[in-house]
Amino acid sequence: MSRFASTLLVCPTLNPGAEFDNWLKAYSHQKDKPASALIIDSSSTDGSIDAAKDYGFQIEVIARETFSHGGTRQKVVEGAGAFGYLIFLTQDAILRGDLALTELMTAFEDPDVAAVYGRQLPRENAGEIETHARLYSYPDQSSIRSIKDIETQGMKAAFLSNSFAAYRRDALLQVGGFHADVIFGEDMHAAARLLKVGYKIAYAADACVYHSHQYSVVQEMRRYFDMGVLHAREPWLRQELGSAEGEGMKFVVSELGFLARHAFWKIPEGLLRTAVKYAGFRLGLIERHIPLNIKKKLTMNPAYFKSN
Repeated sequence: MSRFASTLLVCPTLNPGAEFDNWLKAYSHQKDKPASALIIDSSSTDGSIDAAKDYGFQIEVIARETFSHGGTRQKVVEGAGAFGYLIFLTQDAILRGDLALTELMTAFEDPDVAAVYGRQLPRENAGEIETHARLYSYPDQSSIRSIKDIETQGMKAAFLSNSFAAYRRDALLQVGGFHADVIFGEDMHAAARLLKVGYKIAYAADACVYHSHQYSVVQEMRRYFDMGVLHAREPWLRQELGSAEGEGMKFVVSELGFLARHAFWKIPEGLLRTAVKYAGFRLGLIERHIPLNIKKKLTMNPAYFKSN
């Protein structure tokens, strides 16, 4: 029996806009589809998810203020007892080709693989900085990582993205699932715990989505502030996986080389973004000393600080 017969696909949404029609069409073209597909919608008002029912999706509407990256997904994990596998997609990750889901699930042929994530390609008309970020983080070679790789890859060994990922439900539950009290990075947080108990994390380069962002400089700072908050509140990540700064320096060197070859005039912008991201991360690490009203302005997730 195909694994898809025991698979649930989950997509959280919030006003995804007209582009969501392309998302639905890309899903409809998949050769293999999960037994069930669910949209968790945070009370959208743009009407864009209405068409999802025509594509076989169930829609569950939740209050916008109750959404959290880890908590909302964990509620699905806990309630999905009929399914052995869970696929998570975000509303802006558009499947490429008709075998994206098939290639993703192939990784589970290895019984030790507890989670797999696919390749994220830059969207159409992406700029050079946006393009490099995807090419650097999502290479064209598949890989499988275990706890042994932490020694050589550090934090990168636990890299995982819920924009396009799948999990063995029983393995995820074994390590406590997604934690509701993390500001973001619930995917990497879970991956690190899976590695610690002996499971493997797979990267399926042949399973692709188009997914990238053109963040403003301020958005970059806020995202990295949240990353710093994650590491400050979960110190075991840095203690057991190593610091994130080393991988960050490799990224900067790679980006500067890419821009020198393809868009040298954007090197000053790249350096500015690097400085802003580092400042945001360092502020996040000391967030316990920052007043609450300031933290709400620095974060991409102000609702997190209302409940934490």
